[in-house]
Amino acid sequence: MTENKTSSTRLTPPLGGFQEIDGRRIFVHRSGSGGPAVVFLPGASAVGLDYYGLQQQVSQFTTAVVYDRGGTGYSDPLPLPRTAEAVATELHELLHAQNIAGPYVLVAHSLGGAYAHRFAQLYPQEVAGLVWLDAFHGNWDDFMPPEASLAAGEQMVPTREQLQQAVPFMRDMVAEMFADCPEHVRDALVDYHVSDTWIHVGMAERGTLVPLADELRAGPNLPDVPVIALTPLGVDPGQQALMSEETLQKVHDGKTKLDAALVSSVSHGEQRVLSDTDHTRLIADRADAVVQAIRDVVDRATHA
Repeated sequence: MTENKTSSTRLTPPLGGFQEIDGRRIFVHRSGSGGPAVVFLPGASAVGLDYYGLQQQVSQFTTAVVYDRGGTGYSDPLPLPRTAEAVATELHELLHAQNIAGPYVLVAHSLGGAYAHRFAQLYPQEVAGLVWLDAFHGNWDDFMPPEASLAAGEQMVPTREQLQQAVPFMRDMVAEMFADCPEHVRDALVDYHVSDTWIHVGMAERGTLVPLADELRAGPNLPDVPVIALTPLGVDPGQQALMSEETLQKVHDGKTKLDAALVSSVSHGEQRVLSDTDHTRLIADRADAVVQAIRDVVDRATHA
């Protein structure tokens, strides 16, 4: 494990609160009521409040929870990277400490898929369903060309200098993506995504993808619960800068097959391919599709 040395100045969340877990503060914000509760698991470099707009829509029909795993976002710092089991156990303790009853519908975006998958392996009776938002797969390498393997991805992690150069782009993109959020939330998200913490966390969490996959592959299969996978096939500018057009096409083909395999592993699985958005912008551009997928999984879990 490497130490996550974040800036001494911690940003303050615009809403929500903290729950102490193992002597550390974990940021959490909940809305709505009823069950099964929906829990958002952020991607690498993302924070729980990136999903605030989705949370507010979901809270119209059930309890919706956003949070920052330890060492990221507004939660207290700790050494990164972490095992999937450590993150999943922390989330389990958080939900119970907050008296949020299971079973849960886990909504995983990008790297959040590793932690949702491990949670489902460790606590299968506490998972009501899964919504996969172009999320991490343990068997990624089985479907991808060598140049897009997890090991290759670790080698392509941007440097600190590259991330600092990307700050103006991030500032504009985040402001535009979350334009519909209340001003105090949007401004806080912009501040976070150009902060020193954002740079450190992004580098640390993306650096150990292979061990995460190995950890998931060593565990049991997913529980047989409703699963909907959204597979966005738009071109992500970040991927486009790192891959040839031919490799990018292979990655899209691989992702389509990967999500198809995921949903076919359960009795009530469904894949929805989206051609009009990409990996990063999915949660903003197609919030309607995300919320509909969540609603459908909640309904299927309720009637299962």
